Amino acid sequence: MSMNRIAVFDVLRGTMAMLGERQKVLARNIANANTPGYVAKDVDDKSFNKLLSNTMHGQGQQSGHLAMQVTEAGHIRGKAAGAASAKFKIIARPDSETTLNGNSVVLEEQVMRVAETRMRYEAAAGLYEKSMGLLRLAISRPGR
Repeated sequence: MSMNRIAVFDVLRGTMAMLGERQKVLARNIANANTPGYVAKDVDDKSFNKLLSNTMHGQGQQSGHLAMQVTEAGHIRGKAAGAASAKFKIIARPDSETTLNGNSVVLEEQVMRVAETRMRYEAAAGLYEKSMGLLRLAISRPGR
């Protein structure tokens, strides 16, 4: 049986991919903390959660996998390997205050989001590791 056919691994891979993308977006926000007119951004959790929910319930997807999105008419449609290949929606998410130069990045809030994202990623990676351990245990010979 392929690992791509086990839903828990597909969901965890997709979650870790989304959290990795979120870390990149948050790092960009921190890097632009002094850029005039820069608006803080974030990964849209709601659209990602909806995508995962649809995947888990098999709505319009083949065998519980996410379909790749074609954003340009010239792109070739392909098969996705699972949730990890999904494209994540980046939205403007200004922090609690905006400076006079129009920058909406508050470093303290961004650092808190980075820490929260890291904790969520570590939890997902831990679940992935535990699931792999259970799978290994299930396929091992008794007495080993």
